[in-house]
Amino acid sequence: MRRLIWAAASVAVLTGALALTGPASAQSPIIIKFSHVVATDTPKGKASEKFKELAEKYTGGKVKIEVYPNSTLYKDKEELEALQLGSVQMLAPSNSKFGPLGIREFEVFDLPYILPDLKTLRKVTEGPLGLRLLKLLDSKGITGLAYWDNGFKQMSANKKLVTPADYQGVKFRIQSSRVLQAQFKALSSLPQVMAFSEVYQALQTGVVDGQENTWSNIYTQKMHEVQKYITETNHGYIGYVVIVNKKFWDDLPADIRDQLSKAMKEATDFNNAQSQKENDDALAEIKKSGKSEIIKLTPQQDEAMRKAMEPVYKDAAGRVGQPLIDEFLKESKSTTN
Repeated sequence: MRRLIWAAASVAVLTGALALTGPASAQSPIIIKFSHVVATDTPKGKASEKFKELAEKYTGGKVKIEVYPNSTLYKDKEELEALQLGSVQMLAPSNSKFGPLGIREFEVFDLPYILPDLKTLRKVTEGPLGLRLLKLLDSKGITGLAYWDNGFKQMSANKKLVTPADYQGVKFRIQSSRVLQAQFKALSSLPQVMAFSEVYQALQTGVVDGQENTWSNIYTQKMHEVQKYITETNHGYIGYVVIVNKKFWDDLPADIRDQLSKAMKEATDFNNAQSQKENDDALAEIKKSGKSEIIKLTPQQDEAMRKAMEPVYKDAAGRVGQPLIDEFLKESKSTTN
């Protein structure tokens, strides 16, 4: 796979050079390949298409955005390397993907219950703290452009998940994240890292017993059709960072970069406005299908889950840094007070 990515990178670099230079530069549009791993009818899928529409409009056709949804170009295990090598220019990976890349600070987004609501989330991602985290990506040859919401996660399995004890021995699919590994180990579950595109089949065949995801991802990937129960926990957050190959971005003409930044800001506003609606609609459709039983926790059951996951914070502090965790918690307290 690494050879294939290197080969694709060589072609991409040559293609990019031809698009930006040479006698045909006035006619040839700059190609931006935007790859992502979710379905087109999700918040991220729709926002990437909105960005394409706006970017091509604002640049007057000088830029062409090619969107590749649903892992059609790269799976989530491959896409970051592909971006760094230049074989794809733009991605929107989840926050979890940056920990394995060496930017451990992004693991803080995975901590259970650290972001209690959208108001707190906005304070983080739209403020100096969110900007500071984006700047950490520069050292990896990546420029962070924006944060896109997906929503809050729910737990699903083929058994009822009500108390922490119910999670014992359950095989859960997770993204590659040490925080998520620690989360499920705290519940005595068996976490298994797996590409997003493989989850439905793994659930269907029993390779894993359960998973955690947003309502929109569960619905669009049809996970509710192969899971008997979904527990409404809102225990974690899934968000994305829209990123671009830094060298590619820096080499763009300044006016093109400004036009693309404008398009990205509007696409971000569109995504974040749509996210809650998409999740609400997906929940309604899942209920209507009758294929999964939705379980709501009592306040006492919710508190028991929170208490069971407290050790995850201590586990993460050594990598993420306690001061950063404290900053997130401070934002949460200042929002709720």
